[in-house]
Amino acid sequence: MTLAGKRVGFIGAGNMGEALIKGLVTAGVVPAKSVLATDVRTDRLEELARAFGIEVVTDNVALVRAVDVVVLAVKPQIMDAVAKEIAPAVTPATLLISIAAGISTARIRAALGKDARLIRVMPNTPALVLEGATAIARGAGLEPGDIEVAGAIFSAVGRVVVLGEDLMDVVTGLSGSGPGYVALIIEALADGGVKMGLDRSTALALASQTVLGAARLVRETGMHPGVLKDMVTSPGGTTIAGIAALEDGGLRAALIRAVEQATLRSRELGRGSG
Repeated sequence: MTLAGKRVGFIGAGNMGEALIKGLVTAGVVPAKSVLATDVRTDRLEELARAFGIEVVTDNVALVRAVDVVVLAVKPQIMDAVAKEIAPAVTPATLLISIAAGISTARIRAALGKDARLIRVMPNTPALVLEGATAIARGAGLEPGDIEVAGAIFSAVGRVVVLGEDLMDVVTGLSGSGPGYVALIIEALADGGVKMGLDRSTALALASQTVLGAARLVRETGMHPGVLKDMVTSPGGTTIAGIAALEDGGLRAALIRAVEQATLRSRELGRGSG
């Protein structure tokens, strides 16, 4: 299966749904006329229809019947209810893609009450600016080309890796939740600049660009982060003084712990806790 000539539907048109629609349409991966969306907010649907020229409907079952690929872009807490609702419309010809954090394919199939071609995916919010990091889980019951279809959709908004489903909770804890950690780091760096005399807007501009630049250096050169750190760390200089302060504050351990705790929470969500 390829995306050529296929219709793609989004159940849920929040930030991530919009990011994916924007990526598909603006990159020309799927023409706007072949994209459908539903959402509980009719004003949101009208906004997306105006912005991207897509078709919008208010009936989830009707959407599933009208498309070839369905992206389930709903919150984990309502995934079971949505799966039960659309089950009558899901056929062997339907490819379902779930982006709900923590929800396994086994749980979605159980809610559907039937087998289905189903792929679990974990994107992140930088997809909004076409710089997302997405993991796609290999799964059973798929047809040749299904993983490639998911890859084509999410490559439109960033970079994609393919992993086993057993690692998806870790992906959620790292790249799914990671933008929140990085935002906190950017804010803290800017606060440091303000403390030492910079105005807020300048401090924030410098902090955000510094994080962006460092990330691109690592990504585009393949450089290990430790090598990048050593490049800017002179003996007795300013950077090593700052790094020593970060080590005293436990930054490295705190970030490792953040990924761990977010991973565990993703597993709890998958079990239906909270």
